[in-house]
Amino acid sequence: MHSFTRRALPLLALTVVLAFSLVPAAAADDDKPIVFKAGEFISRRPPGRWRNIEIPEEELTEEQKAELERLRSIGYLTGSVEAPARSGVTVYDRDKAWDGLNFYTSGHEPGAILMDMEGNVLHEWTCPFLKAWPELSSEEQNENAQYWRFAYLFDNGDVAAVFEGYGLVMLDKDSNVLWTKFTGEHHDVAVAADGTIYTLAREATTSTVLRPGAPILEDYVVLLDRDGNEIESASILNAFLRSDFLDALDGLQIYGDILHVNSISILKDGMVEGLPQFADGSVLLSMRIPSMLAVMDMNTLEITWVAKGAWVAQHDPCVLPGGDILLFDNEGYEGRSRLIEFDPVTGEQVWTYHGDDPNDFYTQTCGSVQRLPNGDTLATESDRGRVIEVTPEGEIVWEYLNPARAGARNELIATIFEMARLPLDAAGAWLDRTP
Repeated sequence: MHSFTRRALPLLALTVVLAFSLVPAAAADDDKPIVFKAGEFISRRPPGRWRNIEIPEEELTEEQKAELERLRSIGYLTGSVEAPARSGVTVYDRDKAWDGLNFYTSGHEPGAILMDMEGNVLHEWTCPFLKAWPELSSEEQNENAQYWRFAYLFDNGDVAAVFEGYGLVMLDKDSNVLWTKFTGEHHDVAVAADGTIYTLAREATTSTVLRPGAPILEDYVVLLDRDGNEIESASILNAFLRSDFLDALDGLQIYGDILHVNSISILKDGMVEGLPQFADGSVLLSMRIPSMLAVMDMNTLEITWVAKGAWVAQHDPCVLPGGDILLFDNEGYEGRSRLIEFDPVTGEQVWTYHGDDPNDFYTQTCGSVQRLPNGDTLATESDRGRVIEVTPEGEIVWEYLNPARAGARNELIATIFEMARLPLDAAGAWLDRTP
């Protein structure tokens, strides 16, 4: 693989401004995604391959510096919806729900919880921000330091936890800090079979490609070894600029949080028959701002596949065993949320869930989805602190409402950022199963 570190880009005097070609509006209907093909559109950009270049901060105006600071603090609320009267496990059909362990992060604390199907807490991990980075002061924190945006549980009880926009901390089962990385990690963590850790990072910088001097948040794919040493860091924007898919960014805002990449999943050979881009050495990315999915080849550092059009502000796409893609569509169902399973080759929707009423199912931010071994689907409705398991027919067979609270007067239900259902044997000898 090629190394492409964030701070190593040469500062060139040349400013490149690209003109984007237009995507035909009739390329797809509302319920079928546009799947972009390399070379399909005639581009008006200059010939050759381009990359984004940052401008030294000392050359920026005070307004540009202030905008960069604002971008660095972008994150999520610990809670935003009035707390309901009910809490805990409110629905549990033991005959239909898939029995397992539930692992999740909540806005009320910088920690993660492992619980059983009845809501009994089996284990907790916690690490306050200043425990991870004691050299920093409280003045250098914002709301992102109050919670973990995501956590990944390893087989031995170790946990990799994301402080949104700050960094990554690795803990053992007893919440002792093993190592930290403070380079803007955010949103998601995935782990390959060989132990390589894939995550996302971002940097507030300035663009000389989209608009000269425009402050932007630039997203990166970062690969780490099990000890937290960086193997690879590659700009996702540069991956578009190096590829034949730049036209897919038509209409992209030219300043601010331009992509908002919110998930990464590792791909393997043969995952999707007919799409060789879904292969070893590639990752599937979700970009909220342009409502786009993309495959990035980590060997060539290029974008090789792009789809958009049937969802809005989506989260958590994953490739299912049969080759379909399942995702959480936040605002594509007449402004409300739904789950979509679609065939990435034909674009056809295979399955969808949106509740009986539009008000039944909605989160503006975050959200996650997981297909369970019995065919049911687990969905995290983050803003409402709610997680449901639904059958293929749409019946809710398990529901959990976060008992934790947020807000100045504990009037809000704490956000559940993401919940994962794990097999009963996922936690080995390290877990004391006494609640």
